[in-house]
Amino acid sequence: MTVRLGAQSPFRQALDSLASAQKTSKGAPAYSRYINRRLGRILAAAAFTRGLTPNQVTVTSAVATFSGLALLVLTDPTTGFAFLVAGLLVLGYALDSADGQLARLTGKGSAAGEWLDHTVDAFKQGSVHLCILVCWWRYLDLDSVWLIVPLAFQVVDTVHFFSSLLIDHLRRARRSGENPPAPERSSSFAYSLAVLPTDFGLLCILLVLLVVPPAFVVAYSLVMLASAAFLVLALPKWYREVRSWS
Repeated sequence: MTVRLGAQSPFRQALDSLASAQKTSKGAPAYSRYINRRLGRILAAAAFTRGLTPNQVTVTSAVATFSGLALLVLTDPTTGFAFLVAGLLVLGYALDSADGQLARLTGKGSAAGEWLDHTVDAFKQGSVHLCILVCWWRYLDLDSVWLIVPLAFQVVDTVHFFSSLLIDHLRRARRSGENPPAPERSSSFAYSLAVLPTDFGLLCILLVLLVVPPAFVVAYSLVMLASAAFLVLALPKWYREVRSWS
């Protein structure tokens, strides 16, 4: 899809075009579906008017995200830096949505761009909970046993990221081989809320609670347990789905 300029401003036309060309919401948690994609749409339209490429938006997303993670490790979040950390991660996550939307808007998507986007995501998913662990160790007055929580969350998040990425790839490959291709369905609002604990956007917002460490520890631990519960339920389901194709 490419944009043809008319009487509207380039930004408004790009925004309107993106609103009617969103990817499927199947499996998307509530924050990503209802907030992050809308933020990404605005940023994608702004990037379009500035003549930026999807890869440039991806790099900007990486800069925002890893600046936030660096601050999480190097500064005491209990002094108020948590707001800046959360803001940078929210911005990085919105830009992560914007690069794909910009690619669809301009028709300049590529395999190289998709690879770059997923590689940045892999670095992010592979480091965020380790950065939280270092933050806990350096700045929070906690018994060392609590360090197990971000370590466990890192394992859960990494398995979820790669397994969900693979099942999505396998589903797309299977659909492309069907004649006609089966349409993708959307998930319900209730499902989006149920899987909210798995949403990276929720974690970004939760980091604000680091100004009150006990509140953050409790909230973060509960989200970790909910994410682990989702994974325990999802992995057998995905395996049965893939096995049924043979």
